[in-house]
Amino acid sequence: MDKVLLDYGSGGRASQRIINDLFFRHLGNDILARMDDAAVLTVNGPIAMSTDSFVVDPVFFPGGDIGSLAVHGTVNDVSMMGARPLFLTCGFILEEGLPMADLERIVASMGEAARKAGVRIVAGDTKVVPKGAVDKIFINTAGIGEIRVDPAPSGHRAAVGDAVLISGSMGDHGLAILSTREGLSFDAPVVSDSASLAGMVSRLLEGLPDVHVLRDPTRGGLATTLNEIAGQSGVGIELDEDAIPVDPAVTGGCAVLGLDPLYLANEGKCICIVPGADAEAALQVLRSDPLGGKAAIIGRVVSDHPGKVAMITPLGGKRLLGMLEGEQLPRIC
Repeated sequence: MDKVLLDYGSGGRASQRIINDLFFRHLGNDILARMDDAAVLTVNGPIAMSTDSFVVDPVFFPGGDIGSLAVHGTVNDVSMMGARPLFLTCGFILEEGLPMADLERIVASMGEAARKAGVRIVAGDTKVVPKGAVDKIFINTAGIGEIRVDPAPSGHRAAVGDAVLISGSMGDHGLAILSTREGLSFDAPVVSDSASLAGMVSRLLEGLPDVHVLRDPTRGGLATTLNEIAGQSGVGIELDEDAIPVDPAVTGGCAVLGLDPLYLANEGKCICIVPGADAEAALQVLRSDPLGGKAAIIGRVVSDHPGKVAMITPLGGKRLLGMLEGEQLPRIC
């Protein structure tokens, strides 16, 4: 059949066909192939676990799709805890009538992203709902990884004197989704930064003795994520506006649309907070990775204004950056 039918979610023969002919073909491995009610996994030591749901609109966008995004998003969340991602689960909620070609493209992309990230998809579930009950496809993932450092990075560990780094330019994913959704075009194309950060984080943890905080600034962007960290750690954060990398295409697009790139989502960037003495070493590690060519030291952790983030402007003024209020851009992941 060329469309997803309600029968594919019935648990009967049609369900078995779509599992064997599509999901196993792109996601299969020895653990998943056992087809038990739960996967039996071997993990040594403490683990990090995360779950996320992906409802992005549109499901295909420049730089990726909902399948690869689902893998990258959960792999990155686990990586931010200083863990090596090992296993993923995935749950699909499919709309009746979804073209099978689109579903296969999404699942194939998911499989490729998992292989590149070095993780195995070990359990899953598929539900089909009547047309109109869901928008094409929603995906839920959960991830498990082995924590490799002690103490692990945490939003509670930012300390006065630390340096704040970012691994690349801000706002690419959010603007890519919006421009595709609305059919907008800019002088230069805007492409999502969706990518697995597992390799970059691994090299960072191997090269530095103590990384205090790792966080990927997804929904709410850089400004909101740093506010969360400042609140968790009870410290202030100051940023140098000129130091924050933003691609010219994103800057121009945001100016036209009245958006702030510091509040737009990113799906392939990480915030790294390290002791000030380790800032340059961390920067070199980030820049040595293909995903970190535009990494920059953008600020510092201070004792002033605990729980708040302040921006130092090019003229030397200071303004507070609050958390995102309202929904600047819905359904971006």
